[in-house]
Amino acid sequence: MLLEYHFKKYNFRLLLDMLALSVIGLMAIWSATGQSRSTLNKQIMGIVLGLVIALVLSVIDYHWILSFHFLIYFACIGFLAAVLLFGRSRGISTRWLELPVIGQIQPAEFVKIGMILFFSWYFQRYQEKINRVTVIGAALLLYALPALLIYIQPNLSTLIVLTIIIAAIVFSAGISYKWVLGVLAVAVPGVALLLYLLQSGSIPFLQGYQANRILAWIDPAKYSDTFYQQENSIMAIGSGQLWGKGWNNTGILSVKTGNFLVEEQNDFIFAIIGEEFGFVGGMLVIALYLILIYECLIMAMRASDLAGRMICVGMATLVGFQGFANIAVATAVFPNTGLPLPFISSGVSSLLSLFIGMGVVLNVGLQRRFKNE
Repeated sequence: MLLEYHFKKYNFRLLLDMLALSVIGLMAIWSATGQSRSTLNKQIMGIVLGLVIALVLSVIDYHWILSFHFLIYFACIGFLAAVLLFGRSRGISTRWLELPVIGQIQPAEFVKIGMILFFSWYFQRYQEKINRVTVIGAALLLYALPALLIYIQPNLSTLIVLTIIIAAIVFSAGISYKWVLGVLAVAVPGVALLLYLLQSGSIPFLQGYQANRILAWIDPAKYSDTFYQQENSIMAIGSGQLWGKGWNNTGILSVKTGNFLVEEQNDFIFAIIGEEFGFVGGMLVIALYLILIYECLIMAMRASDLAGRMICVGMATLVGFQGFANIAVATAVFPNTGLPLPFISSGVSSLLSLFIGMGVVLNVGLQRRFKNE
């Protein structure tokens, strides 16, 4: 199989883009954690291991990987169920597993990749019948089980990301616009109704802190005790101005020195980037994400089959939406959530899952439809 690949067409641009984002992440984490060597070393190990996995997966035929579709699906369900039974908690959330030798992982991050692979197989398998109610209904049921297990953790932000990813895969599979318009006709007024009920305190399926974050986003003045982190994040980004205050800045007005943010190495790492590297640094990060998304979509267009196209679209959506959501939280465009910034935020589970997904994308690129492209 290796001899059949055209390695001159290997997408080194995508690989370099991921590494560039990872290096920026190392710099930001080193600064955000007060030069914590243990955290930095853990992230470096994650990058090295992730890169090796991505390179290996890039030469393994993704069709062979997809042949294990149900094993992938039930492995995802098994890991999520194990979290609820044996998981470690932080506050009211139970999202982590402690594994021998490996240590602590967050299975929901890997489930995102697993669901991209499974539903890419599913919608290729039924591409001729995709608009049938039975096919869509079965897909909803298959989605509902992992979605429920993630919701119970509770992990609403990951559930939203997973929903957006699956929606993008379904759209790229060529579903009829009648379905799309039907969903929008229900979703738009549904969101408006939810926001109305939220302000009256009538949504039972949201945790108190989740509701307060949304309400703080709607009315920051009224819920200032919940909104203060996002407010401090905006101040930090603005204080960086054009070129920033400099890497590893420890000035008295720094968000790190004043402890103005919680989890600045994870959820609010873009505030560190904005403060220390300024508008230029922030735009560089955004540009790298746009390049990565562009490369994934180009490979989707050139994929040899529908499954390859959906894998690339799924990964582009994961990086694009999650990156946008993290930056949107840091700038108060979105309510506060717990989503990591892809390839940059501290966290080996998120890092490894992204490298795994991108490794499969690289293999899709090696099997492009037109070999002379």
